[in-house]
Amino acid sequence: MSGGEKPSGLFVPGRNCQVVARARRVALLVNGEDYFRSFMLAAQQAVRSIVILSWEFNSQTRLCFDGGDVPERLGEFLNWLARRRRGLRIHVLDWDSPLVFRADREYRSYTLRGWHPHRRVRLVYDDTQPLAASHHQKIVVIDDALAFIGGFDLTVRRWDTCSHAAREARRTCQDTPYPPFHDLMMAVNGDAARALGQLVRQRWRHATGRRLRPPPEQGAAWPKEMPVDLEEVDVALARTVPELPGQPGVDEVQALYLDMIAAARERIYIENQYFTAYRVGEALAARLAEADGPEIVVVVRLFSHGWLEEHTMHILRTRLVRRLREADAHGRLSIYYPHVDGLEERSCIDLHSKLMIVDDEILRIGSSNLSNRSMGMDTECDAAIEARGDPRIRGVVRDFRNRLLAEHLDAEPEAVEAACQAHGSLRAAIESLAGRERTLRPLDHMPEWSETTIELAGVGDPGQPVSLDAILDELSPEQLIADRAAPPAGSANGNGSGRRAFLVRLALFAVLIGAFAAMWRLTPLAGWIDADRVAAYAREFADRPWAPLVVLAAYTPACVLMFPRPLITLAAVVAFGPYLGFVYSLAGILISALCTYLAGFALPRDSIHRLGGARLMHLADVLRRRSLATVTALRLVPLAPFAVEGLVAAAIGVPLLPFMLGTLFGMLPGTLATTIFGDQFKHVLSDPSRINFGLLAAAVLALTALTLLVRRWLVNQHREMASPAARAHEGH
Repeated sequence: MSGGEKPSGLFVPGRNCQVVARARRVALLVNGEDYFRSFMLAAQQAVRSIVILSWEFNSQTRLCFDGGDVPERLGEFLNWLARRRRGLRIHVLDWDSPLVFRADREYRSYTLRGWHPHRRVRLVYDDTQPLAASHHQKIVVIDDALAFIGGFDLTVRRWDTCSHAAREARRTCQDTPYPPFHDLMMAVNGDAARALGQLVRQRWRHATGRRLRPPPEQGAAWPKEMPVDLEEVDVALARTVPELPGQPGVDEVQALYLDMIAAARERIYIENQYFTAYRVGEALAARLAEADGPEIVVVVRLFSHGWLEEHTMHILRTRLVRRLREADAHGRLSIYYPHVDGLEERSCIDLHSKLMIVDDEILRIGSSNLSNRSMGMDTECDAAIEARGDPRIRGVVRDFRNRLLAEHLDAEPEAVEAACQAHGSLRAAIESLAGRERTLRPLDHMPEWSETTIELAGVGDPGQPVSLDAILDELSPEQLIADRAAPPAGSANGNGSGRRAFLVRLALFAVLIGAFAAMWRLTPLAGWIDADRVAAYAREFADRPWAPLVVLAAYTPACVLMFPRPLITLAAVVAFGPYLGFVYSLAGILISALCTYLAGFALPRDSIHRLGGARLMHLADVLRRRSLATVTALRLVPLAPFAVEGLVAAAIGVPLLPFMLGTLFGMLPGTLATTIFGDQFKHVLSDPSRINFGLLAAAVLALTALTLLVRRWLVNQHREMASPAARAHEGH
């Protein structure tokens, strides 16, 4: 792009951003020492409001090491702020994460660890995300006058200095050292801060159902100790919002990535924790294939954290890197990871930043990873500035890129700029400065993974919310009814629809089986649970006199919480043997069925109808007329959770005896099959040569055949009920 050419604006509200707002000041903060200090300085200027959105919040976070009279731990610091200024209200929205993420999270246990929030400090957990999605925005807004946005959570294992020393005494969590950590934040004021204030209030209302009042116009001042990198510049805010019932999805984050890549003329510089986003990868590959496309430099971390990331995101990154290298016909792609000598084995600098810089024109910092889930699954927000040919802004963008490369290469920003000018490319500049104690190294070692492994890993990085309703639709008898009601064979949509539904169900089954197999083979379970240990636990449990009562009682809460009942049956068979295990399991299932049936008399009828849903209530007449057969069929092919079926049966007047007998007959095949599996599992623990594969196959085939027959019967019953209504409709 020539120096005199002034490009048109890239940001388009409603397409690749939500809003473009003016910031009087902007600060670009690198690493935890700078950000945490700036946050503390700004928070002490707060008058009325501090709102924090976070993927993870931890009251024990160490913000500084020289606070003096100011508390150094996050929880006590927020309480101190609330006490010293009576009109101040502090709101924290943290993600209500699933158990798999909670090993290092504080999650609701703060009262047991010494922190009690002040009455004007409110901590709320956001549980409104779709299945498997997360609340991932990292924003702090102070009085709508100053705001921070980027990749930092206010949590542990984030503080570090720009030196990223391998041995840093202050870099500990619960007295345990953690690796160097690199991340970025942007601070803004003016209209940009007010726009972020509106965004966090919208987020709070969606998560809690309650409104937050905007603070008065006069609020926090920019702390005089906080740096100012840029003045009077427009800031665009781009979001990802997953699609939910009544809430359309927003993919501004992805649209802005694609537009930035398309706008590049000379170079694209990327720092990101992950590198798996399919559409972004394809856009980069297209630019690499161009004869005069831009140079692309990507900085990622070397290793992934934990077994889950190692066997999902790490594998998917391999696929994307392989795709880009195949497209790199002109040698313009470079991928590096930051390194410092002296780290322990299988440890690396934890690069957590989410940054893209295009030419000297566009700088973007935010929460969105270059992953599929950040494009359409998780709730994200990024901030971007655009020079539009202004040499003042171009200089700041260029200097910030040099500053980041200087940190990674243990050099001065001036040396990076001189190397870029001398060699004409980022890659050549990096290679000329590389090789010191702290440096950038090429990401050369890429393990080979089979396509099957890569496809399985893709389960961990979905691009759209996973809909339980859609899964149930595919597996339910109603879907088969819809398939059969479709145009006949030979028409445009006939057999294709049925085949697609069958393939979806088959793929879902394969993914579930593969996921369970991967969990056993690839997760710490493989080391924690060996054959001797499991057998010893089972024998010890079975010897307790109260053990049978535990099994009998376990099924009722399991049914209510939708915990997998076959796991309890497997445990009972391993502990007590196939005969007693089968008896105890079936008795526990019947007890839980009775409890849910009796509860059906206590709940309001409208509530039970809502719980039952359309699938189950469509069969209400059949349940009344053919109670025993229908209850048996529903237990074999459930249209609703086990407990809900009991509640509905009682509410619509199914007699107790047919209900209990139907439950017995319907649960008998599955329990028997699980008992056979449990008995064979005991052989796996003791002597694998005794496994009877023929018996296992027979159990699977018998249960499958029975399920298909019952499924067909339910479909026919549905048709019989629908036929009179259809004939009546035709009569009109």
